[in-house]
Amino acid sequence: MNDLDFSNAEQTNVTIIGSGPAGLTAALYAARANLKPIVYQGIQPGGQLITTTDVENFPGFPDGIMGPEMMQLFEAQAERFGADLRYGTVTSVDLTERPFRLVIDEETPLLTQTIIISTGASAKYLGLEGEQRLLGYGVSACATCDGAFFRDVEVVIVGGGDTAMEEALFLTRFASKVHVVHRRDTLRASKIMQERAMANEKIEFVWNTEVVDVIGDKEVDGVKLKNRVTGEISDLAVKALFVAIGHRPNTDIFTDWLDMDDQGYIVTKPDTTYTNIPGVFACGDAQDHVYRQAVTAAGTGCMAAIDSERWLAEHGVAEFSSAAV
Repeated sequence: MNDLDFSNAEQTNVTIIGSGPAGLTAALYAARANLKPIVYQGIQPGGQLITTTDVENFPGFPDGIMGPEMMQLFEAQAERFGADLRYGTVTSVDLTERPFRLVIDEETPLLTQTIIISTGASAKYLGLEGEQRLLGYGVSACATCDGAFFRDVEVVIVGGGDTAMEEALFLTRFASKVHVVHRRDTLRASKIMQERAMANEKIEFVWNTEVVDVIGDKEVDGVKLKNRVTGEISDLAVKALFVAIGHRPNTDIFTDWLDMDDQGYIVTKPDTTYTNIPGVFACGDAQDHVYRQAVTAAGTGCMAAIDSERWLAEHGVAEFSSAAV
């Protein structure tokens, strides 16, 4: 960053980093507030919903909607009010003073008065070829999002922590049986979560075992299992594979600047999207490790735009007419 010349760099009031539900909702509200936000869409424009097929739990779509189509509508609505959506990834930041310095794709400098971080989080997967090929077609990292699609069929969930147990219990509302595959013979989950899962007659534990392949061409038909003690390989016929081994927030470039928890989620002040640096706001899965839903991400995106608008007004950075409602 020190080698770049910022003297003639483009300047803006609001830069939004990320283009999932949080980022595009922030863009909508900021644009309607006449802030003329610039949105850098990152390596996966549209965020995690781009890899989702049917979305049935977002208000306003009683018949459901495909994830990519939903994000196209988000984009169109933000652009309608003047949001500037750009391809590109913010690769480094300098938050020493305002205007903040950003570098796009390691070569383009940008000066911005405020930043809204909506870089999201990435689910951790097993690293299997079939897993990525069938993502959205029986492979999922969100039981809350996709569990209802697998009624009266058997499913597998991989993991041994509280999240895995919570999602396994949630899946029992729909699936005929939930196979919990865990690479060890004990769980990491809290005692109470273990007890709840083990007491549920629909849940069956497969110990000392790992999923080594996903079976199916156009959708999941089963998984291939390997016993870590005996080395035995076996097939298990299921219609879905849920991976619950954690998420990783996409916040690495902010590590030296912002307060984070031990998992890398950005810490915001209670009931706001303010970070520890004035003028920098965070929303969506980059700061939410609890809910991780499109609708909650959109809500915090709205909050971040309003927080940014009010902060700019209070500090006399720009004059604009507010249209946020």
